[in-house]
Amino acid sequence: MFQSVSVSSRAEPDATVLAVFNDKKLDPQTKDLDPEGLVADALKRADASGECAKLTELFPDRAGHQRVIVLGLGDRKTLSHASLRTAFAALGRKLAACNARNVLVDILGPLDAAGFDHARAGALLGETLGLLAWHYDGLRGNATAKPDRQKLTIQAPADDFLAGVTRGLGIAESTNYARTLSQTPPNIANPTWIAAEAKRLARKTGLTCTVLSGEQLEKERLHGIATVGAASNHKPCLIRLEYKPKRGRSAKPAVLVGKTVTYDTGGLSLKISGGMVGMKRDKDGGCAVLGAMHAVATVIQPDRPVVALLAVAENSISDEAYRPDDVITFRNGVTVEVTNTDAEGRLVLADALIWAHEKEKPAYVVDVATLTGGVVVALGKVFAGYWCDDEGLRTQLEAAADAGGEAIWRLPHHNDYREMMRSPIADIVNSAPVREAHPIQGAAFLSYFCDGSCPWAHIDIAGTHATAKDAGPFIPGPTGFGVRLLAELLEQH
Repeated sequence: MFQSVSVSSRAEPDATVLAVFNDKKLDPQTKDLDPEGLVADALKRADASGECAKLTELFPDRAGHQRVIVLGLGDRKTLSHASLRTAFAALGRKLAACNARNVLVDILGPLDAAGFDHARAGALLGETLGLLAWHYDGLRGNATAKPDRQKLTIQAPADDFLAGVTRGLGIAESTNYARTLSQTPPNIANPTWIAAEAKRLARKTGLTCTVLSGEQLEKERLHGIATVGAASNHKPCLIRLEYKPKRGRSAKPAVLVGKTVTYDTGGLSLKISGGMVGMKRDKDGGCAVLGAMHAVATVIQPDRPVVALLAVAENSISDEAYRPDDVITFRNGVTVEVTNTDAEGRLVLADALIWAHEKEKPAYVVDVATLTGGVVVALGKVFAGYWCDDEGLRTQLEAAADAGGEAIWRLPHHNDYREMMRSPIADIVNSAPVREAHPIQGAAFLSYFCDGSCPWAHIDIAGTHATAKDAGPFIPGPTGFGVRLLAELLEQH
């Protein structure tokens, strides 16, 4: 909707944004901005409600700006991260529709009245407007007219609010980076390309990057990644990215693990009908982790090491493809009978989880994956499902989800689910022969590759990583789900 969004203090505003709660009473600070009572008069109109995300426009004859937009914030007592995100998304869409270029946002009076932090509100505004600025036009050809998007600049009367806007724009940039990776088609975004992209990110941001492929996978006994990717001409790999802080280098690292299946045909258990369309997004767990590492290096910069592990493969078909009935022996000694080659994500994640616990000695591990269609059946597209048995990490994740605007819902772990995964000939199967508890099966499988030495959480984003709706800060396509959640989690430390 915008070509770009930035902070500026120089340009003459062509629009001013004020705010009001649903009582439609101007607070003293806002009233001082309305000496002639024009805004107060506009709020008497029938179309002016002050409800959350409702906009009231006026065009004062003698004002210094061409347009004034009064943003409804709803009930003062219930002003929250979520309600501000909703209001700012409506504002952003209006600013795009009216081709605004330079906007003064002066909503400090209502924020003070509600006791809401200026910097936090500014961050929510910057993040929302930044998400609205995402577009993917690089593959448009001569048959498509290039859209005309405006560059938007934001001004505000308080430095802390503007600092928040800058931070929010940075988080949006990281999220949009993940969205762009997701949108990139599989004939471009194959495992080799993902590895090159991770190296490019490392060079740009000061991260360190290591890629294990070919004989290195075999040497490290990363048989899950090697097996799933064996049928593709684009060879699989494990990517390790590391952020080293200036302070706190001796602390145990936070480890982020991302399922990065660049395309999923289902393998020999071939997806049927239209089930293969959109499988370029089976890499979105890894895309979210890459976006989070971008945020770590450029915005969050926590005082602890952060390690990202991307398990990258293309699940294809050839005479090298693995089969149902194959048995894979993993690095930790667990043997897995393959019953469904379309349950491949958990096989590549298993390698990365073993590596995380054995090699990194982490403070905690969080994996992100488009793992199961079952989580969409269970939770729809509103919540991502998550599993975590550690109370401390659960508390931090849920706080991060609230602050980041990415909803998660805890689903259970129980030993009976682990027993459901037992194999008659190996230790476990990769997919149990029943449909019950489908998303929990995936988490139960992964638990066999976590040794209990540190807290671990698994987040299944299969229902939330993309949207078909043109609503809020998103257009149809990838959402970058997980970037904001992980960034908020890491900032808590």
